Amino acid sequence: MQKQSLRRFLSRWLPLVAWMAFISFASSAEFSAANTSRIIGPLVLWFFPNTSPATLEVIHFIVRKVAHLSEYALMGILAARAFRTSPNTLFQQRWFLISLCLIVVYALLDEYHQSFVPSRTASILDSFIDTIGGLVALFVIWLRSETKHSSNSFVSAYNQSDPKNLSNE
Repeated sequence: MQKQSLRRFLSRWLPLVAWMAFISFASSAEFSAANTSRIIGPLVLWFFPNTSPATLEVIHFIVRKVAHLSEYALMGILAARAFRTSPNTLFQQRWFLISLCLIVVYALLDEYHQSFVPSRTASILDSFIDTIGGLVALFVIWLRSETKHSSNSFVSAYNQSDPKNLSNE
């Protein structure tokens, strides 16, 4: 039993912690705009050889912002998974708020960390984009769970109703 609960604990929290570690690594010099342009630029030029330098710069900017959005959306999914399945009742009940707070705090700390990396620039706009990514993921999860609960309650109410009343409808 002890081994099984440790395995369950690790399966719940390790993906979230590992992803947060990756986000911190991505905030280092290795993922600076200068380094990512060495990958994104040639790739875009390979697909679209006539791309102008100005267009290439815009594409690079958009790809980097979409990366912010998606990395925190995945963090939101992993946080929701960890908190919703936690044995702690408070975490289960307040999973949305706790996950969102974790995302906001981590996004702000991430940008603060970048302010100390010479090849990176800290931006409150990036923290906002990060938060939006996490919030959208959390909202989709919440919406799906609410839809699931409401459809289940409708089905159970329908199944428990008097069959004589259903024939009149």
